[in-house]
Amino acid sequence: MQDKRKKFYVTTPIYYVNDVPHLGHAYTTIAADVIARYKRLNGYEVSFLTGSDEHGQKVQQAAQELKVDPQVHVDRLHTRFNDLWKRLNISNTDFIRTTEERHKKIVREILQDLFNRGEIYKDSYEGWYCMPDERFWTEKDLVNGTCPECGRSVDKIQEHNYFFKMGQYGEWLAEHIRTHPTFIQPESRKNEVLGFLSKPLGDLCISRPKSRLSWGIPLPFNADYVTYVWFDALINYISALGSQDDVRNGGFWPADFHLVGKDILTTHAVYWSTMLKAMNLPLPSTIFAHGWWTVDGKKMSKSLRNVVEPNLLIDLFGVDSIRYFLLREAPFGQDADFSHKALIGRINSDLANNLGNLLNRTVSMIKRYHDGKIPDPGETTDCDSLKNEFASALPEIRKGYDELAYNKILERIWKLVDAGNKWIDVKAPWNLFKTEEGQKELAPVMYHTAESLRAVAVLIYPFMPHTSEQILIQLGVEGGPENQGIDSISNWYGLKPGTELQKGERLFPRIEEKQEQEIQQTLESASKDNAAPKTAENQDELGAPISIEDVMKLDLRVGKILEAENVKKSKKLVKLKVDIGLEIRQVVAGIATSYEPEALVGRSIILVANLKPAKLMGIESQGMVLAGSADGNIVLAGFDQELPTGARVK
Repeated sequence: MQDKRKKFYVTTPIYYVNDVPHLGHAYTTIAADVIARYKRLNGYEVSFLTGSDEHGQKVQQAAQELKVDPQVHVDRLHTRFNDLWKRLNISNTDFIRTTEERHKKIVREILQDLFNRGEIYKDSYEGWYCMPDERFWTEKDLVNGTCPECGRSVDKIQEHNYFFKMGQYGEWLAEHIRTHPTFIQPESRKNEVLGFLSKPLGDLCISRPKSRLSWGIPLPFNADYVTYVWFDALINYISALGSQDDVRNGGFWPADFHLVGKDILTTHAVYWSTMLKAMNLPLPSTIFAHGWWTVDGKKMSKSLRNVVEPNLLIDLFGVDSIRYFLLREAPFGQDADFSHKALIGRINSDLANNLGNLLNRTVSMIKRYHDGKIPDPGETTDCDSLKNEFASALPEIRKGYDELAYNKILERIWKLVDAGNKWIDVKAPWNLFKTEEGQKELAPVMYHTAESLRAVAVLIYPFMPHTSEQILIQLGVEGGPENQGIDSISNWYGLKPGTELQKGERLFPRIEEKQEQEIQQTLESASKDNAAPKTAENQDELGAPISIEDVMKLDLRVGKILEAENVKKSKKLVKLKVDIGLEIRQVVAGIATSYEPEALVGRSIILVANLKPAKLMGIESQGMVLAGSADGNIVLAGFDQELPTGARVK
């Protein structure tokens, strides 16, 4: 019997484990999270997949340099992405690794099936190979003798390999794209792929000899070869769901949205589509290729020291501010420019002045005029205009999600936020409260004001889940945004009269000029080190081996915490006064999520005492506290016996 439940499947690319998570990775994953949360609001069962790509030559070389087994290497590195997704409040239902047995098993089954049916053959090959991209190119593909993708040098290689008969599907794929207008979005990307397919499509080399590359999934029909990393990686969208038969027999396949960066559109639109055709599986509904982020008009580059580190952004501005900014600032399919000034402008204007102001005004007036309880709306129709404003916005918002027009969705929601603030200004509850006649109108006015705020909280939930939940808590709503559902906006009257408002945190305090300067100093300090300040939550890869002389350069001391206080306007930082025997140091540590300040006083810790001072949030930090972290929980390093303050740690 066919399962008739509403199901939705969205994926991100699986991120290459040797990469350090950056703004682009966060952008794709947040975008996928938004559509997943929206579908849940609509009652869908959602499968949301992300993961890590862990095979290939670059991983093998990195492991060799570190003198560790490749599996040990990737086991250490994949958590950087998983940990960042937790910090960004990503609601993925699965995280797949290409070194997992469930994935390798399906890859081998698919390869054997395609080989048995003549879709894969062996042949000699001579071409130009780009090691960083792990990809072969023909002579005509090269640009001035270099890789057309990355511009780096290539090596000429001649060897026997296995090939997938991709070329036979070129005309079929072009016709599929032309007859399925939403298959590749946005329109400009579709035209790029059609342009690529206007030239004869060659067959795809899908193997590497073990003599050159051993770190990969062995071909089931010839163990002397491993699978080409892209052929292996693309199958993750299937292997996460089960076998080919599992996929054919219903469930979540085909995917509703594959979200990718524009740089990997060809591999998804051409390689993956032809692979699925050969497997006799339906193609995804939409492959959406978004643009790139530049920084102040320049491409992100380590050499320019302008790579935007997501963990630092979260520390400085909070998760929901980042999620909002990335999807509000520019259309999702286009390139966008990141600047901290633009981010602060959005926080102050859209979040503090508009949304935060609406919440603060509503809650304070209900506390003042109605003893902190949701008033009765009565039977008046004078408030229908506000209700109708929200009802009329829903079709536009739904259409925006169909097109992944995130900035348009947020623009429309913020018109509703503006409508709520304007409603308060026009109705002037402070004047109504002054007269007996006015007080009759006051209760319905304040009810509908609060109800509009509830509706806003539901609408912003996909983009700003924590903010949405906090608004509903303050309104006394139980069960969370997904229990409300998107239809509750049309139904209105979701608030129960008599419900008592709850005390909540202040959302989005303004970033004043002085604080902006302090933030800029923190960012400049991070740039000088060509990396983010190392907070306890940053997960760094295991570095290259160092000598005992390097270790001895560290001056580690036993310190005792004398004072501790949270850093204002930061959710992560604590300012400490630490006695290290010879002197008292001021230290800023990113441990506020795991320790209350009062619990830190009197505690012995390990301090890096000879670290160059740095400013965090405008506060000088004269050392670094050692700590470990797992699953977002931070644990300070310490001792099982008391040691004198200032004692060296070796």
